[in-house]
Amino acid sequence: MWKRDEAVKPASGQPAPTPAVPPAPSQQASTPAAPQTDVRRQIERDVVNIGKSVVIKGELNGSEDLTIEGHVEGKIELKDHVLTIGPNGKIKAAVFAKSVIVLGEVNGNVTASEKVDIRDGGAVDGDIVSPRVAIAEGAHFRGTVDMQKKGAQSGQQQKPSGQGGGQQQSQQQPVQQVAQPAGR
Repeated sequence: MWKRDEAVKPASGQPAPTPAVPPAPSQQASTPAAPQTDVRRQIERDVVNIGKSVVIKGELNGSEDLTIEGHVEGKIELKDHVLTIGPNGKIKAAVFAKSVIVLGEVNGNVTASEKVDIRDGGAVDGDIVSPRVAIAEGAHFRGTVDMQKKGAQSGQQQKPSGQGGGQQQSQQQPVQQVAQPAGR
């Protein structure tokens, strides 16, 4: 832009105030863009992607959010983070995460401390253990669902033989009703 200013000045000596106005908006536009770029970079750093052509066999552990578009066989453990199985993702593994979002295929048990979300087009063949489970209308699910509360998991497992067994059955009945329409 300095070259343009120099080209304008020799042609006419008075347009000096006019070039001062256009650089100010461009400087203002670049100033907000820099923080947005930094925020985008921070977000991108916190989410790792495994591409469609990647195949992993073994144990996968991590301490950041993960999106899988490829194939994973073995065990996936992201205790305090979100695992997203993309539409092209194919998983044959035991999955442990804070939250699991399924858009692809999972063959194996899924355990989440917060939520399991099987979206339209997603498929899970295995058991789910999570306090919250969402199964979209076009999703596929085959297995069992255990929706125990976080703090009550160990307490309810000890009570089924006593009076707590009736409470456990009443919790499972609504889960079965929710899961039946999604399995069609």
